[in-house]
Order: sequence, then C-alpha cells, then structure tokens
Amino acid sequence: MIVAKRKPFPEIMESLEGYDKVLILGCGTCVAVCLAGGEKEVGLLSSQLAIAYELKEKSLEIGEATVERQCDREFLQEIRHQIKEYPVILSLACGVGVQFLAEAYPDKIVLPGVDTAFIGSNDDVGLWTERCRMCNQCYLALTGGVCPVTMCPKGLLNGPCSGMRNGRCEVGPDRTCAWVLIYERMKETGRLERVQTVLPPRDYSRSTTPAVLTHKAYRRRYSANE
Repeated sequence: MIVAKRKPFPEIMESLEGYDKVLILGCGTCVAVCLAGGEKEVGLLSSQLAIAYELKEKSLEIGEATVERQCDREFLQEIRHQIKEYPVILSLACGVGVQFLAEAYPDKIVLPGVDTAFIGSNDDVGLWTERCRMCNQCYLALTGGVCPVTMCPKGLLNGPCSGMRNGRCEVGPDRTCAWVLIYERMKETGRLERVQTVLPPRDYSRSTTPAVLTHKAYRRRYSANE
C-alpha cells in the first residue's frame, strides 16, 4: 500500500493563505488505512482549520468530501458538481491522486495535504514499514523474499558491506543487516547455494521516469500508429 503522512499544519495553513473557500477531499484507500487522508482525517483537518481561522479572526468556508480513489476518473466525476463550488481543493490523497485531480480539473487550484512516503506494509497498529522501491526489476526470487534494494540502505545486490557487525547494519545497531536476513531465509528454504550467484548491476534504464506500463492486450489501442 502507499504510505503517507499529513503535512505539518503550519505548512497547510501557509498554502491556504489568501483563499477564503476550500474543499478538503479525502481518499478512501491507502491514505485512509495509514490514517492520513480518509474521511475521518478530512473531518479532523476541517475542524482544526476552522478553529485556527476563528482564532485569527479570519473567514474560511470549508467543504468536505471523500471519494473511493482519487486516482480514478470515475470517482472524481461523482463529485464534479461539488468541486465546481470551490476554487481550491486541498487533496489528502497521495501524490498520484493530487496530480490526477489537477489534471481532471485544470481550472482548480489543487494543493497537497499529505506527504507521500513509500510503498510499505502495515506491520502493526499505527506502524508501517517500507518494502518496495518500485525498481521495475524484482530480485525477490533470488533473495528469499527480502528486497535488497529497499531493506539495505545502500541497495547492495551482492552480500553485506564491510560495515556490517555481528549481523547488524552499520546504519544502526537496532537494524538487522538485510543480507543476514537474506542468508537466513535462503538457508531455511534450502536455497543457500543461490546466495553465491553474483547479480549484475541494476539496469537503471528500466526505472526511468515517468514510467508507463501498457498491458499487452491493449497495446494496439494506445499505439501512436492506430
């Protein structure tokens, strides 16, 4: 899932300076799960803004809405009539949702209300950890399901660096070296000999930006020659 966190409140206040009418738009998927931008968070931010503006003796008309996904035109169309009423939209979606919303409504001022952090897992209540760097060349079959690109701060593909001590990463003593995790996983599953295979350097041409992925069944539809 995409993990995000709400922007600092002073930063949000600064971004709204000069506007007197705003729609706070939440997203009901990833950012809702990580408690950053769902319907509940929309309500909390709305109340916080209302109190802040009242204390400053300023006026701000605030609207609230939450869609299932801001990265889907279908859901953005559902609230088009409500969006028409507001010149400014404060999006609590990830960076993709913010950009998609701005493209769908180019005449509106779209502001981000959260900072997108990473793709990760929900390890416990209120705890998320990064698991995927979206490098477009997955090594998990060769590393026992432990991602060396993400789990190793240096992204090393061939064993631990010289900074590893007693199984711990040099970044911090509370952090197990990613390649120790890989070794133990491969040993447990009877594939330890694969650790000796030297992986070639990453092909960074596969992770150029902005990336585009078209399903093979739809390539003719989106081909420039069609």
